[in-house]
Amino acid sequence: MNTESSRNSTPSLLVTHDLTIAYTLSLIVAFLMTAASFGGLFFPSNIYPSDELRQSFLANDVVNLLIGLPILFGSMWLTRRGKLIGLLCWPGALLYTFYNYIAYIFGIPLSWITLAFVALVLLSGYLTFELLRSIDSNAVQAQLKGTVFEKISGGVLVLFGVAFFFLAVGVITEANTQPEFPMTDVGVAIADIILSVLLFVGGVFLYRRKPLGYAGGLGLLFAASTLFIGLIIFLLLQPVLTNAPFVLTDVIVVLIMGLICFIPTGLFLRGILSKGNRRETI
Repeated sequence: MNTESSRNSTPSLLVTHDLTIAYTLSLIVAFLMTAASFGGLFFPSNIYPSDELRQSFLANDVVNLLIGLPILFGSMWLTRRGKLIGLLCWPGALLYTFYNYIAYIFGIPLSWITLAFVALVLLSGYLTFELLRSIDSNAVQAQLKGTVFEKISGGVLVLFGVAFFFLAVGVITEANTQPEFPMTDVGVAIADIILSVLLFVGGVFLYRRKPLGYAGGLGLLFAASTLFIGLIIFLLLQPVLTNAPFVLTDVIVVLIMGLICFIPTGLFLRGILSKGNRRETI
């Protein structure tokens, strides 16, 4: 059946659960992200009471509006139009939000806005796994197997998973030996550990061409790529919005690391597009 009413619905052959709740909760995530970001930008002295906090989060509020919101809305819109790219990127957009706001929870003193940060982490984390549970991974595997460069994509995910894990453990170890160690860095390290486990597991599944690897691989690559892009924009905006110095070498290092992730992401996307990215109908 190929009716007018089906044009704006998710491909029924690629999901096993209705996504109405996922759409609704994702809109709540978008609203909370918008409110929290504008709150930080318009009331920085209240939400970020020190120069260190403003340097860590003010530019990131802008990045969340420039990167976090568009990728979430874009993924939802493409999914609504029946595009496989949107369906597979949607968990990655939510993972981007989940990762970001873990650092806010640990880095910012407790206040009323902490409730928004906690809600963003819980909702985006829940939705990430709920969407993966809703995707028919066997159908996605059947459609994409042999076209998304599984070995390269999976290998890069495993590489970043291992690298992020040991870097984060190093930060936490250092924090335990230094009483004045910034909690913002600890929050980022905790987020890195969670992300590293997901990257590693997803990479192994994709490398071994398991169904879950196809369902979650693009989302993980997309999340990592957008986090690198967001970090580059953050490093460029930070000196403009705060008194932090501009360090060109940091931008170059992040860009080089990002390129390692951008390439398999592009290859995965090309594999999907090579299949026509057509909407499935019944």
